[in-house]
Amino acid sequence: MDRTDCTAAGGLPHTQGELERGLKDRHIQLIALGGAIGVGLFLGSAKAIHKAGPLLLVSYAIAGLAIFFIMRALGELLVHRPVAGSFATYAETYVSPWAGFVTGWTYWFTWVVTGMAELTAIGIYAHYWFPAIPQWVPALATLAVLLGVNLIAVKVFGELEFWFALIKVVTIVATLVLGVAIIMTGWGPLGQTASFSNLWSHGGFAPMGMVGVVFTLQIACFAYTGVELIGVTAGEAEAPEKVLPRATNSIVYRILIFYVGALIVIMSLVPWNELSPDMSPFVHVFEKLGVPAAAGIINFVVITAAASSCNSGIFSTGRMLYTLAQFKQAPARLGRVNSRHVPAAGIVLSAAFMLVGVVLNYLVPEEAFIYVTSIATIGAVWTWGIIVYAHLRYRRAVRQGQAAAVSYRMPGAPFTNWFVLAFLLVVLGCLALDASTRIALYVAPIWFGLLTVGYRMYAARTASGPHLARQKQRLA
Repeated sequence: MDRTDCTAAGGLPHTQGELERGLKDRHIQLIALGGAIGVGLFLGSAKAIHKAGPLLLVSYAIAGLAIFFIMRALGELLVHRPVAGSFATYAETYVSPWAGFVTGWTYWFTWVVTGMAELTAIGIYAHYWFPAIPQWVPALATLAVLLGVNLIAVKVFGELEFWFALIKVVTIVATLVLGVAIIMTGWGPLGQTASFSNLWSHGGFAPMGMVGVVFTLQIACFAYTGVELIGVTAGEAEAPEKVLPRATNSIVYRILIFYVGALIVIMSLVPWNELSPDMSPFVHVFEKLGVPAAAGIINFVVITAAASSCNSGIFSTGRMLYTLAQFKQAPARLGRVNSRHVPAAGIVLSAAFMLVGVVLNYLVPEEAFIYVTSIATIGAVWTWGIIVYAHLRYRRAVRQGQAAAVSYRMPGAPFTNWFVLAFLLVVLGCLALDASTRIALYVAPIWFGLLTVGYRMYAARTASGPHLARQKQRLA
């Protein structure tokens, strides 16, 4: 029997029909792009510029290359098997049941923590207009609104996310066009000093040395967190065999243009050493242009960007809990959908955990952002590593005649798989070098230790009784 046809230990039980395939091609494209373009670019890049200067571009480029291969590996697996909660399914099928359990819960944890980061960013951005309001108030209000949106229907979520993402994409494109025009014509208050030479005229292209790359790889990786979101949408995508490869191909180069291109223009308009690490560089640039209304508009856009990414996080966590429940690795209630075909219980539970982010904004508002981004990076590194490793095992299964090959393939495998895995190990090492990000390495062993205990309890419970009988019946 083909191992990929297993519906128990080797794959997801066939109850996917409960989810509605209501996401169109344009929804999938913008959901993946919107999930990745958020706080990492609009806020995280400010701190990264401060740590590395223009050399930050190298960090984003290297991370972007690794993301390209990760997405191509994921795209091949998605074409092979387009199911919701794909990472857990592929890990379960091609690595081990333990890996499937850990991956599902870790991805859930990653997006819960990422949601906390986005809520933190919203609290920070709101200070631009309302400096007297505590940081946790806008964070809580945003969470309540996004929870309501996600409980309506997947089509409503997809439509809202489409427009959320479109707003920030249009804004970045406008920044690129306006910035290049200023640099080339010398127009406006920044025209006299704006130049591409600003990238190397203020302490050189690498003012902090190569150590700048080391200290910003983590920030660059966190910035790209969310590109893999199309794997979660697979179970609700119309015509997944056509939509998913197209989305995978387009996402990578668009993000590289938006991230690397936008940062080149921003650091050419305003020298890197004049940008504040505590303010969005987009807001800073438009303030320098002397147009207060424009800076306010950009601030609104970056709030929208953060809300968009958090919105995607609530969506993905609900679907991952749904998948885990199908595997009997989470309470059965989380595997049900309401009358609108939405896994409401999982969505509400995930939003409840995101309230921890609101608490962090109340207790440690200054440290909240770096804490949660560092921890989220650990989860992203694990998920990406599992995708690439599961792809390795899938290719081996194809060679052995145990799985069907597809026409959409990851280039350079298996060498590119090992390149990505080595890169991810380097990122983990970079976390250890900075005291502000080292907390992630303290949290990670505790998290994976708890998951291992949880898996042993799950395995002991399912090793006998009616569940085992159902597994054997499905495998027969």
